[in-house]
Amino acid sequence: MHSKKTFFAAAMAAMLALPAFAQTKKAPTKQTGKVIFFDDFSTGKLDRTKWTPIVTGFHTNGELQAYVDSANVISFAKGAAAEGASNGALVLSPRYSPGFKTFDNQTFDFISGRITTVNKFDFTYGTAEARIKVVAADGLWPAWWMLGYPEWPAGGETDIMEFIGEADWVSAAVHGPGYSGETPFVNRLYMPKNNDATKWHTYAVEWTPDALNFKYDGVLMFRVTKTMAEHYGKWIFNDKQYLLLNFAVGGIYPYKINQIKKPYYGLSEKALDLIKTNKAKMLVDWVRVTQNSK
Repeated sequence: MHSKKTFFAAAMAAMLALPAFAQTKKAPTKQTGKVIFFDDFSTGKLDRTKWTPIVTGFHTNGELQAYVDSANVISFAKGAAAEGASNGALVLSPRYSPGFKTFDNQTFDFISGRITTVNKFDFTYGTAEARIKVVAADGLWPAWWMLGYPEWPAGGETDIMEFIGEADWVSAAVHGPGYSGETPFVNRLYMPKNNDATKWHTYAVEWTPDALNFKYDGVLMFRVTKTMAEHYGKWIFNDKQYLLLNFAVGGIYPYKINQIKKPYYGLSEKALDLIKTNKAKMLVDWVRVTQNSK
Protein backbone atom coordinates (compact mmCIF):
# COMPACT_ATOMS: atom_id res chain seq x y z
CA MET A 1 0.00 0.00 0.00
CA HIS A 2 2.51 2.51 -1.12
CA SER A 3 2.45 6.19 -1.79
CA LYS A 4 4.44 6.45 -5.01
CA LYS A 5 4.69 3.24 -7.00
CA THR A 6 3.21 1.08 -9.69
CA PHE A 7 1.60 -1.90 -8.08
CA PHE A 8 2.72 -5.47 -8.62
CA ALA A 9 0.78 -7.44 -11.18
CA ALA A 10 -0.03 -11.11 -10.82
CA ALA A 11 3.35 -11.71 -9.25
CA MET A 12 1.95 -13.17 -6.08
CA ALA A 13 4.01 -16.31 -6.36
CA ALA A 14 4.79 -17.26 -2.78
CA MET A 15 1.51 -18.83 -1.75
CA LEU A 16 1.26 -20.49 1.64
CA ALA A 17 -1.56 -22.75 2.78
CA LEU A 18 -3.33 -22.04 6.02
CA PRO A 19 -3.02 -24.91 8.49
CA ALA A 20 -5.33 -23.70 11.23
CA PHE A 21 -6.90 -20.29 11.42
CA ALA A 22 -8.91 -19.54 14.53
CA GLN A 23 -10.28 -16.13 15.43
CA THR A 24 -8.16 -14.32 17.95
CA LYS A 25 -9.37 -13.38 21.40
CA LYS A 26 -10.99 -10.02 21.97
CA ALA A 27 -8.25 -8.50 24.09
CA PRO A 28 -4.56 -8.41 23.15
CA THR A 29 -2.77 -11.52 24.34
CA LYS A 30 0.14 -11.13 26.70
CA GLN A 31 3.47 -10.49 25.05
CA THR A 32 7.00 -10.73 26.29
CA GLY A 33 8.98 -7.55 26.10
CA LYS A 34 8.00 -3.94 26.51
CA VAL A 35 4.90 -2.34 25.00
CA ILE A 36 6.14 0.87 23.35
CA PHE A 37 2.90 1.80 21.55
CA PHE A 38 -0.72 0.86 22.21
CA ASP A 39 -4.13 2.20 21.22
CA ASP A 40 -7.42 0.39 21.73
CA PHE A 41 -9.54 3.31 20.46
CA SER A 42 -11.66 3.15 23.59
CA THR A 43 -12.13 6.91 24.07
CA GLY A 44 -14.36 7.36 21.02
CA LYS A 45 -12.07 9.94 19.45
CA LEU A 46 -8.76 9.91 17.63
CA ASP A 47 -5.76 10.33 19.91
CA ARG A 48 -3.88 12.98 17.96
CA THR A 49 -0.85 12.67 20.20
CA LYS A 50 -0.39 9.29 18.50
CA TRP A 51 -2.05 9.60 15.09
CA THR A 52 -2.27 12.18 12.32
CA PRO A 53 -5.02 12.02 9.67
CA ILE A 54 -3.54 12.42 6.19
CA VAL A 55 -5.13 14.88 3.77
CA THR A 56 -4.30 14.34 0.09
CA GLY A 57 -4.96 16.44 -2.97
CA PHE A 58 -3.60 14.17 -5.68
CA HIS A 59 -4.21 10.82 -7.39
CA THR A 60 -1.86 7.93 -6.61
CA ASN A 61 -1.78 4.26 -7.66
CA GLY A 62 -4.90 4.86 -9.73
CA GLU A 63 -6.94 5.08 -6.53
CA LEU A 64 -10.32 6.76 -6.56
CA GLN A 65 -10.37 8.45 -3.15
CA ALA A 66 -9.10 11.65 -1.63
CA TYR A 67 -8.07 11.30 2.00
CA VAL A 68 -9.70 13.82 4.31
CA ASP A 69 -9.65 14.63 8.02
CA SER A 70 -13.31 14.07 8.81
CA ALA A 71 -15.49 12.10 11.20
CA ASN A 72 -17.39 10.94 8.11
CA VAL A 73 -14.48 8.65 7.23
CA ILE A 74 -12.59 8.28 10.53
CA SER A 75 -15.00 7.34 13.28
CA PHE A 76 -15.45 5.01 16.26
CA ALA A 77 -17.88 2.27 17.18
CA LYS A 78 -19.00 0.60 20.39
CA GLY A 79 -21.50 -2.05 21.37
CA ALA A 80 -23.24 -3.93 18.58
CA ALA A 81 -21.56 -1.78 15.93
CA ALA A 82 -18.19 -3.08 17.15
CA GLU A 83 -19.26 -6.62 18.05
CA GLY A 84 -16.28 -8.75 18.97
CA ALA A 85 -14.01 -5.80 19.76
CA SER A 86 -12.47 -5.52 23.21
CA ASN A 87 -13.51 -1.96 24.05
CA GLY A 88 -14.79 -0.26 20.93
CA ALA A 89 -13.10 0.08 17.55
CA LEU A 90 -11.68 2.54 15.07
CA VAL A 91 -13.75 2.62 11.88
CA LEU A 92 -12.30 3.69 8.53
CA SER A 93 -15.05 3.98 5.94
CA PRO A 94 -15.00 5.50 2.44
CA ARG A 95 -17.86 7.74 1.34
CA TYR A 96 -19.34 8.42 -2.09
CA SER A 97 -18.91 12.14 -2.74
CA PRO A 98 -19.11 12.82 -6.49
CA GLY A 99 -17.24 15.92 -7.59
CA PHE A 100 -15.37 16.39 -4.32
CA LYS A 101 -12.68 19.06 -4.74
CA THR A 102 -9.38 18.83 -2.88
CA PHE A 103 -7.33 21.77 -1.63
CA ASP A 104 -5.43 21.86 -4.93
CA ASN A 105 -8.62 21.63 -7.02
CA GLN A 106 -8.35 17.94 -7.95
CA THR A 107 -11.69 16.17 -8.39
CA PHE A 108 -12.62 12.86 -6.76
CA ASP A 109 -15.84 10.89 -6.42
CA PHE A 110 -14.82 9.27 -3.12
CA ILE A 111 -13.37 10.41 0.18
CA SER A 112 -11.79 8.16 2.78
CA GLY A 113 -9.57 7.97 5.85
CA ARG A 114 -5.88 7.39 6.39
CA ILE A 115 -4.05 7.81 9.71
CA THR A 116 -0.35 7.60 10.46
CA THR A 117 2.08 7.93 13.35
CA VAL A 118 4.69 9.76 11.24
CA ASN A 119 6.68 12.26 13.34
CA LYS A 120 4.83 11.04 16.45
CA PHE A 121 5.87 7.42 16.82
CA ASP A 122 8.36 5.27 14.96
CA PHE A 123 10.60 2.38 15.95
CA THR A 124 13.31 -0.03 14.85
CA TYR A 125 12.81 -3.76 15.49
CA GLY A 126 9.98 -5.29 17.44
CA THR A 127 6.50 -6.61 16.74
CA ALA A 128 3.74 -4.44 15.26
CA GLU A 129 0.28 -5.98 15.35
CA ALA A 130 -3.34 -4.99 14.94
CA ARG A 131 -6.66 -6.78 15.29
CA ILE A 132 -8.83 -6.04 12.27
CA LYS A 133 -11.93 -7.10 10.39
CA VAL A 134 -13.15 -5.90 7.01
CA VAL A 135 -16.14 -5.95 4.68
CA ALA A 136 -15.74 -7.85 1.40
CA ALA A 137 -16.42 -6.55 -2.12
CA ASP A 138 -14.08 -6.32 -5.11
CA GLY A 139 -12.15 -3.06 -5.10
CA LEU A 140 -12.35 -2.19 -1.41
CA TRP A 141 -8.73 -1.77 -0.36
CA PRO A 142 -8.04 -1.35 3.37
CA ALA A 143 -4.49 -1.79 4.62
CA TRP A 144 -2.30 -1.97 7.73
CA TRP A 145 1.35 -1.16 6.98
CA MET A 146 4.56 0.71 7.80
CA LEU A 147 6.83 3.14 5.98
CA GLY A 148 10.38 4.31 6.60
CA TYR A 149 12.35 7.44 5.89
CA PRO A 150 13.20 9.05 3.47
CA GLU A 151 10.81 8.92 0.48
CA TRP A 152 9.62 5.60 -0.94
CA PRO A 153 11.20 3.23 -1.86
CA ALA A 154 14.51 4.23 -0.25
CA GLY A 155 13.00 4.11 3.24
CA GLY A 156 11.31 0.74 2.75
CA GLU A 157 7.72 -0.39 3.08
CA THR A 158 6.26 -3.21 5.15
CA ASP A 159 2.75 -4.24 4.12
CA ILE A 160 1.45 -6.21 7.08
CA MET A 161 -2.05 -6.68 5.69
CA GLU A 162 -3.65 -5.58 2.42
CA PHE A 163 -7.15 -6.58 1.38
CA ILE A 164 -8.67 -5.89 -2.02
CA GLY A 165 -12.13 -7.25 -1.46
CA GLU A 166 -11.96 -11.03 -1.87
CA ALA A 167 -12.96 -12.46 1.49
CA ASP A 168 -10.79 -15.58 1.33
CA TRP A 169 -7.36 -13.92 1.21
CA VAL A 170 -5.21 -11.03 2.31
CA SER A 171 -1.65 -10.21 1.26
CA ALA A 172 1.62 -9.13 2.84
CA ALA A 173 4.62 -7.64 1.07
CA VAL A 174 8.03 -5.99 1.47
CA HIS A 175 9.34 -3.16 -0.72
CA GLY A 176 12.73 -1.49 -0.84
CA PRO A 177 15.37 -0.22 -3.27
CA GLY A 178 15.71 -2.84 -6.02
CA TYR A 179 12.59 -4.75 -4.98
CA SER A 180 9.79 -2.19 -5.13
CA GLY A 181 6.61 -2.00 -7.20
CA GLU A 182 6.24 -5.50 -8.62
CA THR A 183 8.14 -6.83 -5.64
CA PRO A 184 9.26 -10.46 -5.53
CA PHE A 185 8.45 -10.43 -1.83
CA VAL A 186 4.69 -10.81 -1.67
CA ASN A 187 2.46 -13.51 -0.23
CA ARG A 188 -1.23 -14.35 -0.24
CA LEU A 189 -2.71 -15.82 2.89
CA TYR A 190 -5.77 -17.93 2.11
CA MET A 191 -8.49 -18.30 4.71
CA PRO A 192 -11.31 -20.82 5.23
CA LYS A 193 -14.85 -19.75 4.32
CA ASN A 194 -16.10 -19.93 7.90
CA ASN A 195 -13.29 -17.72 9.21
CA ASP A 196 -12.30 -15.38 6.42
CA ALA A 197 -11.11 -11.77 6.45
CA THR A 198 -14.56 -10.49 7.38
CA LYS A 199 -13.97 -11.98 10.84
CA TRP A 200 -11.62 -10.58 13.50
CA HIS A 201 -7.97 -11.54 12.99
CA THR A 202 -4.64 -10.32 14.29
CA TYR A 203 -2.11 -9.29 11.62
CA ALA A 204 1.47 -8.81 12.78
CA VAL A 205 5.05 -8.41 11.64
CA GLU A 206 7.96 -9.45 13.83
CA TRP A 207 10.93 -7.31 12.76
CA THR A 208 14.50 -8.32 13.57
CA PRO A 209 17.83 -6.98 12.23
CA ASP A 210 17.87 -9.65 9.51
CA ALA A 211 14.24 -10.65 8.85
CA LEU A 212 10.58 -9.63 8.65
CA ASN A 213 8.29 -12.39 9.92
CA PHE A 214 4.60 -11.98 9.09
CA LYS A 215 2.12 -13.61 11.43
CA TYR A 216 -1.64 -14.09 11.29
CA ASP A 217 -3.37 -14.99 14.54
CA GLY A 218 0.05 -15.82 15.91
CA VAL A 219 0.99 -18.26 13.14
CA LEU A 220 4.05 -17.54 10.98
CA MET A 221 2.90 -17.35 7.36
CA PHE A 222 5.56 -15.45 5.44
CA ARG A 223 9.21 -14.49 5.94
CA VAL A 224 11.59 -12.16 4.11
CA THR A 225 15.24 -12.18 5.16
CA LYS A 226 18.11 -9.79 4.63
CA THR A 227 19.87 -12.41 2.50
CA MET A 228 16.84 -12.74 0.23
CA ALA A 229 16.52 -8.96 -0.21
CA GLU A 230 20.20 -8.51 -1.00
CA HIS A 231 19.77 -10.65 -4.11
CA TYR A 232 17.76 -7.72 -5.52
CA GLY A 233 19.02 -4.60 -3.79
CA LYS A 234 19.84 -3.04 -0.45
CA TRP A 235 18.38 -4.24 2.84
CA ILE A 236 17.22 -1.01 4.43
CA PHE A 237 15.21 -2.44 7.33
CA ASN A 238 17.61 -1.28 10.00
CA ASP A 239 16.13 2.20 10.32
CA LYS A 240 12.93 3.55 11.84
CA GLN A 241 9.47 2.95 10.41
CA TYR A 242 6.10 4.40 11.34
CA LEU A 243 2.57 2.96 11.31
CA LEU A 244 -0.31 3.52 8.88
CA LEU A 245 -3.94 2.44 8.60
CA ASN A 246 -6.02 3.45 5.59
CA PHE A 247 -8.93 2.55 3.34
CA ALA A 248 -8.33 3.03 -0.39
CA VAL A 249 -10.93 2.57 -3.13
CA GLY A 250 -10.24 0.92 -6.51
CA GLY A 251 -6.94 1.50 -8.24
CA ILE A 252 -4.15 -0.41 -9.94
CA TYR A 253 -3.73 -3.28 -7.48
CA PRO A 254 -7.44 -4.23 -7.28
CA TYR A 255 -7.80 -3.81 -11.05
CA LYS A 256 -4.92 -6.16 -11.79
CA ILE A 257 -6.72 -8.83 -9.80
CA ASN A 258 -10.39 -8.18 -10.62
CA GLN A 259 -10.09 -6.58 -14.12
CA ILE A 260 -13.12 -4.40 -13.38
CA LYS A 261 -13.43 -1.19 -15.41
CA LYS A 262 -16.98 -0.15 -14.54
CA PRO A 263 -18.59 1.46 -12.63
CA TYR A 264 -15.08 2.59 -11.67
CA TYR A 265 -11.53 1.45 -12.29
CA GLY A 266 -10.94 -1.59 -10.08
CA LEU A 267 -14.21 -1.09 -8.18
CA SER A 268 -17.24 -3.39 -8.42
CA GLU A 269 -20.92 -2.50 -8.35
CA LYS A 270 -21.22 -4.33 -5.03
CA ALA A 271 -18.41 -2.27 -3.52
CA LEU A 272 -19.96 0.95 -4.81
CA ASP A 273 -23.32 0.00 -3.28
CA LEU A 274 -21.65 -0.73 0.06
CA ILE A 275 -19.91 2.64 -0.01
CA LYS A 276 -23.10 4.48 -0.94
CA THR A 277 -24.95 2.84 1.97
CA ASN A 278 -22.05 3.44 4.41
CA LYS A 279 -21.45 -0.29 4.87
CA ALA A 280 -17.88 -0.46 3.53
CA LYS A 281 -15.73 -0.47 6.67
CA MET A 282 -12.47 -1.56 8.22
CA LEU A 283 -12.74 -1.99 11.98
CA VAL A 284 -9.59 -1.92 14.10
CA ASP A 285 -9.89 -3.23 17.65
CA TRP A 286 -6.36 -2.29 18.77
CA VAL A 287 -2.82 -1.57 17.58
CA ARG A 288 0.25 -2.55 19.58
CA VAL A 289 4.02 -2.43 19.17
CA THR A 290 6.34 -4.35 21.49
CA GLN A 291 10.10 -4.68 21.77
CA ASN A 292 12.16 -7.29 23.52
CA SER A 293 13.94 -6.11 26.64
CA LYS A 294 17.61 -5.42 26.03
